[in-house]
Amino acid sequence: MDTKVTSGQHYVLPANPFGTSNPRNTSRHAAKVDTTNQTAPPVPNGVCDLLAQYKSGETTPVAQVARFVTATKNPSAAEAVVSKIACARAVQTSADRWKANTARPLEGIPFGVKAIIDVEGADITCGSFTTGTRIAAKDAPIVARLRAAGAIPVAMLATTEFAAGSPFNPRHGVVTNPFDDTRWTGGSSTGSGAAVARRMLPFALGTDTGGSIRVPSCWCGITGLKPTRALLSTEGVAPLSWTLDHVGPMGLSAADLSYIMNVATEVSTFQIQQPLKNLRIGVPDGWFTDKVDTAVLQGWQDALRVMETLGAICVPFSTVAMFGDMAVNHEAGWTILTSELSASQRNNAANRHLQDTGLQARIARGDMITAAEYLLALSHRTKLINQLTERWNVDVIVTPGLGGEAGHLDSLTIDVNDQKLGFDAISQNTMIWDLTGFPSLMLPSGFGSSGLPIGLQIVGRPFDDALCLSLGAAFQSVTDHHLPCP
Repeated sequence: MDTKVTSGQHYVLPANPFGTSNPRNTSRHAAKVDTTNQTAPPVPNGVCDLLAQYKSGETTPVAQVARFVTATKNPSAAEAVVSKIACARAVQTSADRWKANTARPLEGIPFGVKAIIDVEGADITCGSFTTGTRIAAKDAPIVARLRAAGAIPVAMLATTEFAAGSPFNPRHGVVTNPFDDTRWTGGSSTGSGAAVARRMLPFALGTDTGGSIRVPSCWCGITGLKPTRALLSTEGVAPLSWTLDHVGPMGLSAADLSYIMNVATEVSTFQIQQPLKNLRIGVPDGWFTDKVDTAVLQGWQDALRVMETLGAICVPFSTVAMFGDMAVNHEAGWTILTSELSASQRNNAANRHLQDTGLQARIARGDMITAAEYLLALSHRTKLINQLTERWNVDVIVTPGLGGEAGHLDSLTIDVNDQKLGFDAISQNTMIWDLTGFPSLMLPSGFGSSGLPIGLQIVGRPFDDALCLSLGAAFQSVTDHHLPCP
C-alpha cells in the first residue's frame, strides 16, 4: 500500500491521555547529547500524563494546583508569575467531575496565560505601567474554549512590554532562564516559557509575532507551536501587529500540544496510520543555516537522521530558489511589525517615557516608515505566500531553531561559535513564518556547548499544523531532548 504523505493528511499520536501514560524509550537512537548536568523531570511530565494520573487516582486537581502555588514561593520561579487567578471553585468542580466519571477533555489541568491575553477577572498588565489596572470583563475565546474543556487558568504569566520590549520589563522585571540565571528566557512569552520549563505548569498560552512562542520554547527546552495564522482567534489579545499576531500553546511535548489543539480548535482528525513512511522533509541551505552555532547545526542534522530512521525522506533544496531573497523577506516582516506596533501604541504616546527603552526603539522605527513602504511590505507578503504555495514540493520543512543557546543578559548577545551576535539575530529563522502565517513547531534538539537547550523547527503548509505536531511527537517518542528539567 502506498503510504506517501500528502498535504492535508493528519497523523496518529500514540498517547491515550485517559489510558496509560505514553511510554518513552530513550535509548533507541544515538541523536542525544550529554545531559549529565540535567535532572530528570518530576512526574507528572505533561498534560497527557497528568490526565492519566487523574484517571487512576494517583493525583488530583486540588493537589496539582497546590503544587503550583508552592512552586511560586521559590523566588526564581516566581519571576514567571505576574498574578495568580482565583480558581478554587473550578478546582473543586474538576475534582468532583473526576469522582463522578464526567471529566471533560482537559479536566483539572492547570495552565498559565501570557499577560496580554484576557482572562475574566484578571488584571491584564501587558507588562506595562501604561495599562494601570485593567480587569478583563471576559475570557479571550482561546481561554474560554480551554476553560469549557475543563482546563483551569491559574496564573497570568510575564511578558516583555506589550510583547515587544527588552528583557528588562519595567513593571515586572526580568524573567531569567531556568537553566542559567545569567541568560534570558527569550521573548516575548517569557513567563510561559519559564513556568513550563520549571514544571510549574503542564502548559501555557503564548503569542508569536516574530518568534515569541518559539524563542522561549527553544531557549527553555520546551515545545511550542505557532499555529497557522487565524487558526486560533486573537480576539481578546492586546495587539502588537494585528496582521502578524498568533496565539498558541507551549508545553512539554508535541503529543501534549496536539491534544490541546484538538480541544482548542474542535478538530478531531489529527490522525492517520504510519505517520512517517515516505514523509518528504525539506532541508534548506543558506539563510536558515547562516549565523547558526555548530552545536545547533549538529543537533539539527542528528534529528534529521533520526527522522530518516523512522521512514522520512530528506530532500535538500535551495532556499533562494524557493523563497527568493530572504533578507528582503525578513525586512518586510519587520516593516509590517513595527508599522503596526507604532499605530497600536499611538494612544500611549503621552506616556512613552514610562515604557521600556526596547519598546520605545521599535515604536520609533515604526514611526519612520511611510505608508507606501508599509503597503509595499504587505504586497510583498502576498506575493511570497503565493510563491511558496506554488514551489512547496515537500511535506514539511525542518530548519535549525535559533542560532545559539540562550542570550546573555549582561551583554544582550548570543554566542554563535566564536562570535557574539546582537539580539536582532534572534528572529533569523522565525520571522519568516509569522510573515507567511505558516504553522511552525519549535522543539528541543539537545544541549549546546554551555549545557543550555537548543532546538529545531518543523514547518508545514497552512493548516498542516497536525502534520508538524505528529512529526514532532514521533521524533520525541524515540529521543529524550524534551525530558530534562532545570
